[in-house]
Amino acid sequence: MTVISWQASVFNTLKSSGIELVAYVPDAGHSLLIEKSRRDPAIEDVLLTTEEEGVALCTGAWLGGRKSTLLMQSSGVGNCINMFALQRVTDIPLVLVVTMRGEYAEFNPWQVPMGSTTEKALKLCRFKVYRVSKEVQAAATVRSAIELAYEKNIAVAVLLSQEMLGPKKW
Repeated sequence: MTVISWQASVFNTLKSSGIELVAYVPDAGHSLLIEKSRRDPAIEDVLLTTEEEGVALCTGAWLGGRKSTLLMQSSGVGNCINMFALQRVTDIPLVLVVTMRGEYAEFNPWQVPMGSTTEKALKLCRFKVYRVSKEVQAAATVRSAIELAYEKNIAVAVLLSQEMLGPKKW
C-alpha cells in the first residue's frame, strides 16, 4: 500500500482541477507543492519577489484563459492587502493556499500579529475562507476552493493550520 502525503494529494488536486500556473514565494510549508510544480512541465511555476506580485500574475493568467493558484505564508497576506483590491474590483477568480504562522509552537514573535489576524483580514477583503486543521481535509478543501472561485468568480483562501504543518525550526 502506498501512502500519499497530504501535500502530494493537494498537488494532484491542483492538476486535476486544471491549475496551469502556480505562483509562490519560497516557504517550507509549501516546499513539496513548489517542487512538484517546478518539475511538472504542464504547470508554469513562477517564483515571486513579493506575494502581491502573485495577485497581479494570477489576474493576468485568468485574462489569458488559464487557472492559477497563489501559495504564501500568512505573513504574505499582510503584504497583499492593497493588491486584493484588484480582485475585488474585477471579480476575477483568485485562489490562495496559505500556510499559517503565529499559531501552534511558533518560535518567532514577529509572526504572531499577522498570524492572529489573517482570517479576519481576508474576510474583510471579501474572501471566502476555509481553514484546514487535519491532513485528510487538505486536498478536498483545496478542490472546493478552486471550484468555488472559478465557478463564481470570487476570491477563496485555504488556510493550512500551523498545527497540521508542525512546528517551525531554525
